[in-house]
Amino acid sequence: MTGLYSRPLVQVILVGIVLLLTSGMFNALNGMGGGGQLDTKMASNANVALYTTFSVGGLVAGGIVNIIGPKYAMAIGGTTFALYAGSLLNYNHNKNDAFVIAAGALLGLGAALIWTGEGAIVTSYPSEKNKGKYIGIFWGIFNLGAVLGSIIPLVLNWNSKEGSVNDGTYIGFLVLMSLGSLSALALLPPSKVFHKDGRAVAVERFPSWTSESIKIMKLFLDWRMICLIPMFLASNWFYAYQFNDVNGFYFNIRTRAFNDIWYWIAQIFGALVFGKFLDTPLFGRRQRAIFGLLILFFTFMATWIGGLIFQLTYRRSDTITPMDLFDRGFYKAIQSAGGAISWRIDAVGTAFLPQLLICWILLIVSIPGAMIVALNVKETNYLTDNSADIEKSGIGDGKVGSGDNNELATTF
Repeated sequence: MTGLYSRPLVQVILVGIVLLLTSGMFNALNGMGGGGQLDTKMASNANVALYTTFSVGGLVAGGIVNIIGPKYAMAIGGTTFALYAGSLLNYNHNKNDAFVIAAGALLGLGAALIWTGEGAIVTSYPSEKNKGKYIGIFWGIFNLGAVLGSIIPLVLNWNSKEGSVNDGTYIGFLVLMSLGSLSALALLPPSKVFHKDGRAVAVERFPSWTSESIKIMKLFLDWRMICLIPMFLASNWFYAYQFNDVNGFYFNIRTRAFNDIWYWIAQIFGALVFGKFLDTPLFGRRQRAIFGLLILFFTFMATWIGGLIFQLTYRRSDTITPMDLFDRGFYKAIQSAGGAISWRIDAVGTAFLPQLLICWILLIVSIPGAMIVALNVKETNYLTDNSADIEKSGIGDGKVGSGDNNELATTF
């Protein structure tokens, strides 16, 4: 098959749609604070379970994807998102914390599968000159899911006076997440994906679990990975603070959803612009990495300074009337990623100000290590796009494991 459907860009777009309907919808639900519930502690503990199993599952997901292929791995992983939405629907009636936490743990394993499959495709299908653009396109489509997902609770809960979203909201998420799992089955195996000129996409396939395990273990000894550990931690740290302690604590239901819409729209434009910048031929790869980090540094410094000014106006112990979309003094919180440790910190009732300072300091600390890596960026990943040490996907079943991601991550 050499038609349009077998082109890398089309397949990347399909991956974006899968993530739009699964992880993108989850981000919309999570971004409302407390999973749309008044009691944010339950959602925090569910996210602790989620990110804990995600971190462990991420180490073995590559081997699974390598065996069954990204299509089936993403389809299986997608089902756990629907299960999580269903557990929140159940919570609306039974207040069953254990079910939500267990669903969160399973979601962590499913997320490991779906994101490993995504990474294998999005990082290996495009040619080197188009990687930034393809990743930007994927990220834009993926975050469109969170935008659309935020519209659901906004519309269905517009006149609600409750602290939690209604059943229809969770049912809507459950249906869309199920469709996301099914849509993964529309993906082609790597062996049937070709560039416009007929070349097979270049992917790496490890022949055994042993070689896959060795490759993963080597990452823990790679100096570049060690330098990037603070940035890896920072990138998923502040979900808990921004979603629960700002959006969930300070605003009512419809305003949380409204905030979410604009946050994810900003991510879409940010991803597309940044992806285009990282492909620009005006600078070398090392220069693009350095300039990109400097842009990030000044952007998040301005963001967290603004956040600090806002945070000083209220505390966890305060009793407030949640602010509405049309109240005077309206504030739009800037939100981003999250992680298991930060959710647990929030779940045990840590004061708000220390959480803000941790997020801010962690981001600052992440820059030096990332800058060291940027200074050592090579001007190319491969000698050619189809170098001899990379197996073309036309061989065998063409399944892709996380080893492809690992290779890209460690060669820069």
